Amino acid sequence: MAGAAVTKHINLALQGGGSHGAVTWGVADRFLEDPRIEIDAISGSSAGAVNAVAVAYGLHKNGCEGARETLDNLWREVSNAGEYYSPVRANPFPLNFGANDLVNAFSYQMFETVTRALSPYQFNPFDINPLREILAACIDFDSLKDCKHTKLFIAATNVRTGKVKVFDTDEVTSDVICASACLPFLFKAVEIDGDYFWDGGYMGNPVLYPFFYEAEASDIVIVHVNPIERDDVPKTSAEIMNRVNEISFNSSLLREMRAINFVHKLLDDGWIKDEYRDRLRNIRIHSVRSDKALADFDVASKYRTDWTFLTELKEQGRNIADAWLHENFDKLGECSSVDLREMFADNEKVDSPV
Repeated sequence: MAGAAVTKHINLALQGGGSHGAVTWGVADRFLEDPRIEIDAISGSSAGAVNAVAVAYGLHKNGCEGARETLDNLWREVSNAGEYYSPVRANPFPLNFGANDLVNAFSYQMFETVTRALSPYQFNPFDINPLREILAACIDFDSLKDCKHTKLFIAATNVRTGKVKVFDTDEVTSDVICASACLPFLFKAVEIDGDYFWDGGYMGNPVLYPFFYEAEASDIVIVHVNPIERDDVPKTSAEIMNRVNEISFNSSLLREMRAINFVHKLLDDGWIKDEYRDRLRNIRIHSVRSDKALADFDVASKYRTDWTFLTELKEQGRNIADAWLHENFDKLGECSSVDLREMFADNEKVDSPV
């Protein structure tokens, strides 16, 4: 007689990336579908924060099925709002661009021109943000404060200090999610308790350190959205800006991963006191590389919200997660599936770990 299925407890770390976050929707959907997986805590920034709060609220209301339903509803609302607000529209004079080359679309070119010439304090004085309506339609934040099923860590960047601020479950509001997803060239800084915040991805995309102190599970599963590496050197202005943003939004995560690698090296070399060794050694890192599926999409596609596109990304995310679980499920609770030492081998001797 077969034994009972083993439940693996994980922490999810969700990156931001605009509409590309629909891939994370698919990854989360596949994880939630698997009865062997239990999500203990979730960290998110920007679009990752939007996905994270949907998962946490859905789990709170109706378990895994509730989380999947909330994610579906949220992304449907994103698509509906995009019909009015998305800068990506069909070009009335199509020349040489396709679904993966939208930077040449007339509507996107106009969007780029306006946002480079004017600040949101000028072109959006009433601070219209469709995300507020999307969240209001899908999340009851008063109820979320009572969530016991999972812990939530949402990152935002303090505009004045440049430091990351992490909001816990009972602190998360609609303003917090809007702050975490606040691109400064599109929206005014979000005020929370007298401080002003921009997109959390600048300083933590996503943050990992709360898992060390406040989560019981020791396995951190990072869902990547922003490509870490690219083979080609960007040549056009749009390509250069896109790559700069990718590097910027990955830098904080890579620093934390390098710090974890450094601590593991100290453990291996016997530099950590015995009373701290068990907790530090048990941190296991895993990467779901959704970013590879997005490498061929240009920066304009991050604003694309048509339902066909979003659901195609969701399906890609499900397939990526399915393949990852098939290959790495047995490593959960046992060992990291990412070799951090190999990942940072070229920099180990010359770079600071933090």
